[in-house]
Amino acid sequence: MKEIPVTDFENIRIGQTENAEAATGCTVFICDTGMRAGLDVRGGGPASRESQLLNPLMAAQAVHAIVLSGGSAYGLEAANGVMKYLEEKGLGYDTGFALVPLVAQADIYDLSVASADVRPDAEMGYEAARIAFEAPNYRDGNYGVGCGATVGKIAGMETCMKSGIGSYAVQIGALKVGAVVVVNALGDVFDWKTGEQIAGLLTEDKTALRSTNEYMRASIAAVDNKFTGNTTLAVVMTNASFDKAQLCKIAGMAHDGYARSINPVHTSADGDSIYAVSVGDVSADQDLTGALAAEVVSEAIKRAVWSAESAYGYPAAKK
Repeated sequence: MKEIPVTDFENIRIGQTENAEAATGCTVFICDTGMRAGLDVRGGGPASRESQLLNPLMAAQAVHAIVLSGGSAYGLEAANGVMKYLEEKGLGYDTGFALVPLVAQADIYDLSVASADVRPDAEMGYEAARIAFEAPNYRDGNYGVGCGATVGKIAGMETCMKSGIGSYAVQIGALKVGAVVVVNALGDVFDWKTGEQIAGLLTEDKTALRSTNEYMRASIAAVDNKFTGNTTLAVVMTNASFDKAQLCKIAGMAHDGYARSINPVHTSADGDSIYAVSVGDVSADQDLTGALAAEVVSEAIKRAVWSAESAYGYPAAKK
């Protein structure tokens, strides 16, 4: 098994754009011919669009794009811009009267970082789609949807840390499996191999890390508003040939990567979701692919933390 760049997948283009001043952005994944896709949502507060398209019982067998965006539910407008660009490119489901690009989307909550009034919109989505086609620009860090990502928010924004978007991919023989993850969790982030906490809740003087779990155990009283903290989103990519039902299972297995690396995870204030997409025709074992998906998700979470730069008054783990 060897590591490969997450951009080393044929048939998928990734474009990113962000508003650094407002601390928000979006990351768009496009497949010209349509990609088979599954989805597993385990957080209690998802902001999403066209999720039911990825239900194996639904008629559509492929989607044309997946959007990961900031802006919470307001940011769902970004998909309209992606649809507009794809329609102009002649891509979409032919209804007989119009081409309808099928675009699924999930968003993080970043309104508490810099500006609550500026969110990804159709114009930003259009630009990210254009970049994906003309000059794909994916990179880890404070880019795209990772622009306003933070972690460790149980005690409020005053003691959280800056996070971002990260990626990791591997190849075994002809099989490729990779993940792009934006880490915007309520909880803490750990190195899944060593168990070391690498980001999350800071002490009040911001000189050291402390445990979100321990903080929560100090009182059993309900917390009224946890919406300063959500969500971890991922797109798992493979060049293996799977259908929607199989991809939903692979997405479910990939959530093990979240559980290994983020604690607590899948809370009521997180919209934790994983898309799994098939963009090739390699014959491979579903369970092997799912196990690899969990590993690349965990590694991508680490990359999201280590590649992030301190910003907006929030320190990053990067030295």
